[in-house]
Amino acid sequence: MLINIKLKVFKIVAILGCVLLPWNATAVNHGSMTDLLLTQKFGKSLVESLLVKSLLEIAQGNTKQAFATVNELIRTAPNFKLAYLIRGDLLTAQGRPIEAIGGASTNSKSNDEMIEGLRDEARTRIDYYRSDKKTNQLPNLLIKLTDEQTHVIVVDTVKSRLYLYRNVDGGLEYAADYYVTIGKNGAGKQTQGDKRTPLGVYFAGKKLTQPLADMYGDGAYPLNYPNELDQHQNKNGFGIWLHGTPTNTYSRPPRASDGCVVLSNPDLNALAPILQSGKIPVIISDNIEWLNKDKSDFQSEEQKTLTEAIDDWRRDWVAQDTDKYLSHYSEQFFYNGGRYQKWADYKRGIQSSKPKVSINIDDISMFSYPSVQKIGQDNIVVVNFEQDFRSPTLQNKMRKRQYWINENNQWKIIYEGAA
Repeated sequence: MLINIKLKVFKIVAILGCVLLPWNATAVNHGSMTDLLLTQKFGKSLVESLLVKSLLEIAQGNTKQAFATVNELIRTAPNFKLAYLIRGDLLTAQGRPIEAIGGASTNSKSNDEMIEGLRDEARTRIDYYRSDKKTNQLPNLLIKLTDEQTHVIVVDTVKSRLYLYRNVDGGLEYAADYYVTIGKNGAGKQTQGDKRTPLGVYFAGKKLTQPLADMYGDGAYPLNYPNELDQHQNKNGFGIWLHGTPTNTYSRPPRASDGCVVLSNPDLNALAPILQSGKIPVIISDNIEWLNKDKSDFQSEEQKTLTEAIDDWRRDWVAQDTDKYLSHYSEQFFYNGGRYQKWADYKRGIQSSKPKVSINIDDISMFSYPSVQKIGQDNIVVVNFEQDFRSPTLQNKMRKRQYWINENNQWKIIYEGAA
């Protein structure tokens, strides 16, 4: 009888579409290897570790321990719907076969959609468990933070994962990662109401202080979508936030928001001390490559080359050499007043009298932009800096933003404006 129950319960995990264990169940049952692996994989993520532990125990046929683990999971996160679904399946599987996660639930269209969403969440979390963690790797992105930018967030929309890195002496160090929900229709937002999460470089504002509906959970931090490049590409929409989950929901399926990036309330609250500065960059990508730290030297070389291009642009501006100055701008250049030709005519008029100017820039940050199809496959980097401009008629300090594109191995400016 016990063998039959084990076989029935094992089918719950089979629906995940892959073999969970790269080792045999007998090997796993020895000692505390499962607990050790979970500790190594998840660290402080107790809820996720308990979820995966319960599924591993089900796969091993250890139903008694799986019950205990799921019950502990529910005590830890009383509003975790996936945990209740698994416990229900465990109970039902003792009396009849369960072909899939949620097989014990009654059939209805709305119920089927909910169950499928929870299955997707289980698959996504299990896939993360089975994959190589990125704690010892860095995203293949050029990222340079200012001293004030203590952290950077990188969202992998394919894996439904948010990675947090801290600024350590100008370099990146892994800090944490969290399961997230993105738009119902995936990533690559184009228009209002398309229920997609945007791809790009954004900056999280301070926590919204106005009363919000329960669906936003413990708080919301707005992203500056649409950014300058989005607007140039005629993308629209608004209200893209990092936010939490409703009171009765620990977490939502991987594809369930209207375009926002959604975390569980405990995870959002863990990020709150970092997000409260209102200056945290958020890079959202659907094509992240990962590099070991010792293989990321190219990033420092690319950063060096771009830094030199920025300084050449500044020097040619100071020299009032208009032709050289304009050579730093791409023919694709745009700004809030028009396109390249209008900009060039404006600058030629101003610089015709060769006024003596002093220009200093510092506090530079750089962020690689996810691939942009309409512009092409050339690298784009968002650059922010403090600019101190002085001339006989004007003194101005401002935070400036530029988008630089690598065209034929030359860095060119495609956008310039206030940050």
